[in-house]
Amino acid sequence: MTRRYGPTDLCRRAGAGVMVLLTAGGMAACSAASSSSPAPSTPRATPRTLTATPETARSTSSGTATQGTAAAMLETLRVKGRAPKTGYDRDNFGQAWADVDHNGCDTRNDILHRDLTAVTTRPGTRDCIVTSGTLQDPYTATTIRFVRGEKTSTAVQIDHVVALSDAWQTGAQQLGAERRRELANDPLNLLAADGPANEQKSDGDAATWLPANKAFRCQYVARQVAVKHAYKLWVTPGEKSAIAEVLSGCTGQKVPTATSPQVTWTPKATPPKATVPKAPAPKPTKAATTAATAAPTRARTSAPRRAAAPRTTSTEATTDAGSGSDAYYQNCSAARAAGVAPLHRGDPGYSTKLDRDGDGVACE
Repeated sequence: MTRRYGPTDLCRRAGAGVMVLLTAGGMAACSAASSSSPAPSTPRATPRTLTATPETARSTSSGTATQGTAAAMLETLRVKGRAPKTGYDRDNFGQAWADVDHNGCDTRNDILHRDLTAVTTRPGTRDCIVTSGTLQDPYTATTIRFVRGEKTSTAVQIDHVVALSDAWQTGAQQLGAERRRELANDPLNLLAADGPANEQKSDGDAATWLPANKAFRCQYVARQVAVKHAYKLWVTPGEKSAIAEVLSGCTGQKVPTATSPQVTWTPKATPPKATVPKAPAPKPTKAATTAATAAPTRARTSAPRRAAAPRTTSTEATTDAGSGSDAYYQNCSAARAAGVAPLHRGDPGYSTKLDRDGDGVACE
């Protein structure tokens, strides 16, 4: 069977050294095809990089998103379903509030120093352990007075912006132990926040929980995007949709980096209360004046009694090992007697030994 070749085939075979018979028109076609072939492409310049924490990662723009914005970085994240929570344990992320930067102070106190104002510290701790301060809470837009103590420290908690359980289910279980330890203590992933709001969030992602303070939501989801990008975690379809919806209202929202972890939101000033002029007091009658001068009353001079200080039993003795924990409870009976049960992961006194089912809530 005789195979027929077209002009293109003949040109290719001729170029390969195969002897073929070409007419003048065929040679002209080959010459035209050769002249129209594209020139070799030159190597593209290496794209600019954004510094994440603690490694370098590339951010590219997508659609109309501007490069360097949270919306652009969101498009670089993988989208997958949530992996099983099987095997998750807080201990998989190393010791809680370790001193990863070796500055002599644990991570919890580092974040309190960063996010609180008017900070006071405990003597003899090299200005490490924060004993009091004021938090302008970004989650609730309220001002919280922090006082370190067995029953008061939980008013301000340190939130993992990307919850560790969520991180575990979106790729962190594939990271090494040291990398997970960095994730748990990375200032980019940590914010001092209202305790009840943090407990309400639990391990939710953007699809299930957002701060009540809408003025902070853009910065909040941008921080989640930055953390997931830095640690090569993915987002679920619902999570990506929720983040994109928030960022659609702030298209220029920048991505926080390791060198700019501070919260830039500040609460609005409370407007002064309207004053209502008081009505003039009625003039006293002559009879009332006479009665008042005849039998003057004695002013009370006794000072109000002080409330008794709470007693501490031997099982409720507090300890301070420089780890950021405020209390130690020998068992759940001691925690209940102190009135702090249930204890949530991250609360002073919480221990995995008290959390038998490993759900993050001890002494339920």
